[in-house]
Amino acid sequence: MTNFAFLEAEWPSLYEAAEKASNAVYPDPRTACFYARRALELAVQWMYKHDYSLLLPYQENLSALIHEPTFKKVAGEAIFNKARVIIRLGNQAVHSNSTVLLHDSLTAINELFHISYWLARTYARKEKPEPGLSFNPDELPKTTVPRQTMEQLRNLEASLREKDEKLSELLSDKSALDEELKRLRAEVAKAKEASALLTDTHDYSEAETRKSLIDLLLKEAGWPLDRAQDREFEVAGMPNEKGIGFVDYVLWGDDGKPLALVEAKRTTRDPRVGQQQAKLYADCLENQFGQRPVIFYSNGYETWVWDDSMYPPRQVQGFYKKSELELLIQRRKSRRPLSESEINSAIVERYYQTRAIRRIGEAFEKDNDRKALIVMATGAGKTRTVIALCDLLMRCNWVKRVLFLADRVALVNQAVNAFKKHLPDSAPVNLVTEKDTDGRVFVSTYPTMMKQIEEINSGQRRFGVGHFDIVIIDEAHRSVFKKYKAIFDYFDSLLVGLTATPKNEIERNTYSLFDLEPGVPTDAYQLEEAVKDGFLVPPQAVSVPLKFQRQGINYDDLSDEDKEQWESLDWGMKTEKSPIG
Repeated sequence: MTNFAFLEAEWPSLYEAAEKASNAVYPDPRTACFYARRALELAVQWMYKHDYSLLLPYQENLSALIHEPTFKKVAGEAIFNKARVIIRLGNQAVHSNSTVLLHDSLTAINELFHISYWLARTYARKEKPEPGLSFNPDELPKTTVPRQTMEQLRNLEASLREKDEKLSELLSDKSALDEELKRLRAEVAKAKEASALLTDTHDYSEAETRKSLIDLLLKEAGWPLDRAQDREFEVAGMPNEKGIGFVDYVLWGDDGKPLALVEAKRTTRDPRVGQQQAKLYADCLENQFGQRPVIFYSNGYETWVWDDSMYPPRQVQGFYKKSELELLIQRRKSRRPLSESEINSAIVERYYQTRAIRRIGEAFEKDNDRKALIVMATGAGKTRTVIALCDLLMRCNWVKRVLFLADRVALVNQAVNAFKKHLPDSAPVNLVTEKDTDGRVFVSTYPTMMKQIEEINSGQRRFGVGHFDIVIIDEAHRSVFKKYKAIFDYFDSLLVGLTATPKNEIERNTYSLFDLEPGVPTDAYQLEEAVKDGFLVPPQAVSVPLKFQRQGINYDDLSDEDKEQWESLDWGMKTEKSPIG
């Protein structure tokens, strides 16, 4: 018998991958993490194929599949987060040169066991696993096997992916599903309904999962956590009987001073319950070392950052790297007032451009806001305005690195050229064509940046959550946020949106994304004003007979790309479908 014997009857492929992971845990942790992720991939693909309640996401990779809302609803928070741990460990095994430890492979196989148990309990049509079944590490073999290299694992990953069924092709037309799959789906649905009536008494060890997630997030940010003082660091001055406390994690600078602390909550409760405890730890560390650390508190699922000398707490997607924390602390003293610094008139000279920059500066400096939305008519110089804004923020030590996002390659090229012309010292980088180049200003399309966020090299993400100090969104309309909101959730930065859409026509949701009242952007300069000031001329209407005006548009005749773009538009709450045939 093995830990995964209950899978063999109904999930032989999953059982085989789980056994390969089990056999490699001790002799080859890297390979064990690889096969644990492979087993997870097979389990998730099986679910999408057989559970009709799951909807395919925009992309078909494993991360996108588990983040799809219908999957998270079916699997629940515990299984979703265990999948996150396995994916991260699997990615580390294939893409990181750093050592994969025995602790990592044991974590991966343990989490895979819980997911496999849940899968069998939920979907098994025959015999379900015993309620009291638990993972037994003593059943893991300790034999010696040849270790696989990263290159071998990457080649294996590619070959396995080629053999996998393409879910998008298999499930694209529900009416065309073969009779066998329809029968299996009906059986699975029946088994799932029966399982839902039974109480799940299995111990899914959620506290261990939370700790694993925190460790992985810290390691992805470049914190090895390999010294005694990194964990459970003792501090004096706590308001308790002994006056002693133990900080879960301390992130140290090269000078031996604390850059940040992490308070880890080991319950499903909101991590913010640890806010006051973390503040007391920060007080103790400041008294001992003369430097106040940045505060993080997390339960592994949600993480909050609090630099209480500058901003209120806010939720983030991970932890800052060492260099990013050093910048945060250094800016406490070096940041200069924006209102007292001149705007570069060689970049912008029109009154409405300088007014927009000043209003953004007031929002950031006076109101302590982190988001701003500018409405400016097409042709009025939006790009030059934000270049001058970046110049001001850089000179005043508010910003070091900038991300400028546009929805088309042509606009990326245009923005890069504008930065090179007006702010050449910023070393602008076109991420579409210069993926490995470094600089201070990065210009990218949304899909390119999505891929960059997911990329991990040597166990670390190239762009950490704190890499960019400001993100600028060109043409900030709702469809961008609907499709690429993950980018703005990921980066913990100042955010500036640009749009030519009149302020009374911008969707309410766009304003809420910038924490603004509907109809009240940070600043606006619209077409009517630009025409009145003589900077723009009124539009001229030209009648051009077009095919779609004469014959209409048929949805079925559109390309897949056009269909996707059409479906991303907001047709309003009253319209259930797009107004074409």
